[in-house]
Amino acid sequence: MEKQDLIDLSPVRIFDAATEGGLKAGELGLVTAKKGLGKTSVLVQFAIDSLLNDKHLVHISFDQHSSNVIAWYDSILAEIAKKKHIKISDIAGDIVRERTILNFNQENFTLPKVVATIKALNDGGINVSSIVIDGLDLAKTSKEDLSVMEAFVKDNNMTAWFSYTNEASDIECQLDADKLALFGKVAHLSANGNELFMTVLKPVDAEIRLDSKSTLMTK
Repeated sequence: MEKQDLIDLSPVRIFDAATEGGLKAGELGLVTAKKGLGKTSVLVQFAIDSLLNDKHLVHISFDQHSSNVIAWYDSILAEIAKKKHIKISDIAGDIVRERTILNFNQENFTLPKVVATIKALNDGGINVSSIVIDGLDLAKTSKEDLSVMEAFVKDNNMTAWFSYTNEASDIECQLDADKLALFGKVAHLSANGNELFMTVLKPVDAEIRLDSKSTLMTK
């Protein structure tokens, strides 16, 4: 199976269809949920889709070691392969080569420092196109720092997905309004019994089902 087939079959195509094209270049995206419900899994689905499209991705984790992050990628790739009945071993190496995983501590590493790190990677010859920032406590992140990241992503036509632990399902309760305004796409994960759902809160009102075992986005 060709890489284009994998792109066409990516779970992210479901998100794109529900949100008028998905996260655009220059935009920040946000996935919220209570702890342990699948935020990292969803971010990795977005990340793998970027990698399949030959976009160098930087995955920044504030709450997991690199080995745990790698395990998430391996697990999601395996689930995609099983669900779509495809063989991905031939492109796994390409995905790894286009991926940079970094671990930071929020107590001593702010978003402006993240921007400086990515600029250094670009200056070193790595053309970063996509960013995932997982585990950052956005309640403790200033609007000014978040604005630095938003401006950097916009100026460089990148995309950046964030996760945030928040049980609230209403858009008004996700973040302070001035912070929320910086995000182009906002989605919230929730459970109803054994079923998992992603509710798109911004810019459209849409619901996407997640497979309860694999957490892959599904129709």
